[in-house]
Amino acid sequence: MANEPPSSFSWPWFLQAVPLLVVALIAAHVLALVYWIYRLATEKQPQRRKAH
Repeated sequence: MANEPPSSFSWPWFLQAVPLLVVALIAAHVLALVYWIYRLATEKQPQRRKAH
């Protein structure tokens, strides 16, 4: 029938690492986004006065 790889077939290490790398990159970007929002939220803003 179809040429199926044997059950002991293993992917090259770099193909096994791709999904883990993608997840790690997404997690790093999410953490960076949260940190950036935190920095913006806690930033000391100068007092603004209306000069009328």
